[in-house]
Amino acid sequence: MSILICGALAYDTVLETTASFTGLMQRHPLAFQAHAMRREWGGCAGNIAYALRQLGGEPLPLAAVGSDGARYLARLRRLGISTDCVQRVPHVRCAHATIISGEGGRQITVFHAGAAAAEPFPAVPQRTDIALAILAPEVRAATLAHAAQLVAARIPFVFDPGQSLGEFNREELACLTAQACCTAVNENEARLLAARLALDVRRLAAHCGTLFVTLGARGCDVWERQGQGAGCTHVPGVPAHVVDPTGCGDAWRGALLYGLARGDSPVRCAQLGSRLGALAAASLGAQGWCMTDARQCCCTP
Repeated sequence: MSILICGALAYDTVLETTASFTGLMQRHPLAFQAHAMRREWGGCAGNIAYALRQLGGEPLPLAAVGSDGARYLARLRRLGISTDCVQRVPHVRCAHATIISGEGGRQITVFHAGAAAAEPFPAVPQRTDIALAILAPEVRAATLAHAAQLVAARIPFVFDPGQSLGEFNREELACLTAQACCTAVNENEARLLAARLALDVRRLAAHCGTLFVTLGARGCDVWERQGQGAGCTHVPGVPAHVVDPTGCGDAWRGALLYGLARGDSPVRCAQLGSRLGALAAASLGAQGWCMTDARQCCCTP
């Protein structure tokens, strides 16, 4: 069965610096010296699809590429990832992220949506083989449209707002988290989501049903509804030699989808996510790691 991944396909430009990013607002002008630069495959839809495929899943990205997207499409096909639901937008370029990676794994990201913001957005396909979906970060209008289409098609989905969380109002967030089979956020996003909905984390988890709060190297808190409230199980992180944190969260989400599609418990899904996140952290690039040599396809764009 296929897993639909709504999100962006993007190229990443990663700049490495020794800066700590402390006291940024006091610096003027703001400038850093980068000692290395590289281009990588990226975008949440691409990264999650890559992770899911590494585990043997059947990802189906629902995304758009621009006039420079041929290389990305060719890469997906080499990996055995379907491009049937990827829309071509000839008059703009692909989405692009510029990531400044500093000391201690801290990062500053600037994202240009490019083709991912071009309307009309690709629609959820009318297929009977889609068992599960994820709403990964994309432009707000696309997320709302895809959520409505998934509900109409009765396809369960994971809500993963990521860096787009701040674009939604309270009513939209309440609706999306209630419609989703589970919600996945990091620690900062959990605080923002709870504040937007005027709930503490326990009541937020009860509202969501199942809430995953990733904690980086510390692992993940898995909140599950219990009666009128919610209980929390902490899943420890897996020790890793961190080379590049880019895309670790997307690798985690690929594992989550794989586990949910198999019927694993939320805790088992989080345990697999921690292992995959650690594996991704030990390699350069969001798609620079692999499970086996046979599946490896790590050439740069």
